[in-house]
Amino acid sequence: MTDHAPIASRPFAFDTEFDGAGSVVHASEFRPTKRAYMPSEVEALVAQARFEAREAALAEAASIEAMGVAAIGQAMGQAIPALTHVAQTHREQSAGLALAAARVIAAAALERLPIGPLQSALESLGQEIDSSPRLVVRASGLEPGVQEKIQAICIDAGFTGVVAFREDMSLPLAAFQLEWADGRADFDPAAAADRIGAALTSALAAEAGHAEPLINGSDL
Repeated sequence: MTDHAPIASRPFAFDTEFDGAGSVVHASEFRPTKRAYMPSEVEALVAQARFEAREAALAEAASIEAMGVAAIGQAMGQAIPALTHVAQTHREQSAGLALAAARVIAAAALERLPIGPLQSALESLGQEIDSSPRLVVRASGLEPGVQEKIQAICIDAGFTGVVAFREDMSLPLAAFQLEWADGRADFDPAAAADRIGAALTSALAAEAGHAEPLINGSDL
């Protein structure tokens, strides 16, 4: 005789519950699987699927775009200090090149016309020295021909007093010193170039802290 294992049984339960009067208290949640669809239902389901797929694709594209814009903004933000440094270095190098070129041009001009700065100074000081009885001109290379030119310049500037020349070989080319009763003036090309260079360096240093940004933050 063969023994058989007992079969587990599950009591049948109704999903729908009724009260004593026969009214439904709890409706059944069972829904049979629909196995056939009308053509209109298929078209509606396809349209809904297309709409959901399009919305998902647009949302994904917007998310990728936002991440791309954020990455570009971050990269530009990191690059701005380096670009600012490059721009400032370019300004400084350009200014240094211009200053070096100006020195060369000025040196060539002073060799051709060494009394040019003295003439400009006398013309500018005309009203200050015109009432002075004596004007002392101290410079190097005061040959007789040069002295005559300087005297002519003084007359043209309105000076009618005595012009006294003092040869000073320690002064460089085109440098001079003027002395009169109420004042004094002097000029040294090398010192003037140094002052211009110092002023330019100071201006560039100030600009480094207040230069306009290369990229406006509102454009990011």
